[in-house]
Amino acid sequence: MRAVVQRVLRARVTVEGEEIGAIGPGLLVFLGVRSGDTVQDARYLAEKIAGLRIFADGEEKLNLAVKDVGGGVLVVSQFTLYGDCRKGRRPSFTEAAPPEVAEELYRAFITAVEEQGLKVASGRFQAHMQVELVNDGPVTLLLDSSKLF
Repeated sequence: MRAVVQRVLRARVTVEGEEIGAIGPGLLVFLGVRSGDTVQDARYLAEKIAGLRIFADGEEKLNLAVKDVGGGVLVVSQFTLYGDCRKGRRPSFTEAAPPEVAEELYRAFITAVEEQGLKVASGRFQAHMQVELVNDGPVTLLLDSSKLF
C-alpha cells in the first residue's frame, strides 16, 4: 500500500461538481492499494500517518502530529500510485489491486484513521474526482507499507 501524504491548509474533492469531502488544516492522503496488501498494511499506514510529526510546534520545529493540532485527514483513492512507467510510454497498472479488493482495503484504511481519533473525509472510490488543495510548506511524503515493516 502506498500513500502520498501532503500537509495542507485546506483540501477538497468534488465529483460531477458536488463537493463530497473537505478538510481545513491537516493531511491529504492519496492512497494506492497493491495486489497482496492486507488489512495489516492499512492499519499500519493509518497509525504511521496519524503519528507523523510534520506540524510545527511553538518553536517552529516539526514536532506535532495531525492529531496534536486538531487537523483533519482527506483520503483519496489513487490506483495510479502503482503505475509502472519503466517500459514504453503508457503506464502499466498490473501491480494495483483489483477494484473489489482495493475498495475493501481503502475503506479499512479510512476506518483505521478514524480509530486514531481523527476527523476523516474521503473521495469516492473509482470516481473521476477533482482534488483541490493548498499545500502547506510544502510538506509531501511518500510512504510504502512494503518498506515500513
